[in-house]
Amino acid sequence: MSLSAASSSILRACARQQLPSSRAAIASCQQRRGVADASKSTFDSPFGSSKEYSSTLKIPDFSKYQSKKPPRSNQVFSYFMAGSLGLASAVGAKATVQDFLVNMSASADVLAQAKVEIGLGAIPEGKNVIIKWRGKPVFIRHRTQDEIQEAQKTEWQSLRDPQADEDRVQKPEWLVMLGVCTHLGCVPIGESGDYGGWFCPCHGSHYDISGRIRKGPAPLNLEVPQYNFPSEDTLVIG
Repeated sequence: MSLSAASSSILRACARQQLPSSRAAIASCQQRRGVADASKSTFDSPFGSSKEYSSTLKIPDFSKYQSKKPPRSNQVFSYFMAGSLGLASAVGAKATVQDFLVNMSASADVLAQAKVEIGLGAIPEGKNVIIKWRGKPVFIRHRTQDEIQEAQKTEWQSLRDPQADEDRVQKPEWLVMLGVCTHLGCVPIGESGDYGGWFCPCHGSHYDISGRIRKGPAPLNLEVPQYNFPSEDTLVIG
């Protein structure tokens, strides 16, 4: 091997040994240079430094808005205001409900027709009387003894609207019922028809002496209203 070749080999070996350390030195130098450049930056934050910011921070003082009274006095005033408001609301609600009930209640003329009192002494036996109650006709029949027996002996179980005569009267001699046909609302004629009671001329319904439907298109018996006898010769309907 020649001298020049040996020298080249030695130089390459030395270069390979020194290359890692050179690279590390270069990287360290670049890092120090970057830190130095960063420390020399001329950028100024618009918010200033943290130290300067902390020195200018001020907390508002709300002491002038605080009540000078003791806490107990403030609670009493709050309770008083809440109670007064509740009382005023209750009074207003009561007045509203009263006005609503007054407006919804029946008028004086309707209340006057709610009950009707009839003297029975003027109705002879075997006769009908028709009165008006709540805008509807009411039949009052003073039945004879024969009519009572006829109504009671009828086999009511087989009727279209089964009802015993005893269930339709409070006193056997007095029959009280609405004079409105249960078919289409016509007014039947008394002492007529095939059963000696009432006959509806509109569509031919026949009712017996107890007001029960016996023939024709009507589906139900004549309706019995609410009534009572406050005395022997007085009838009150309603």
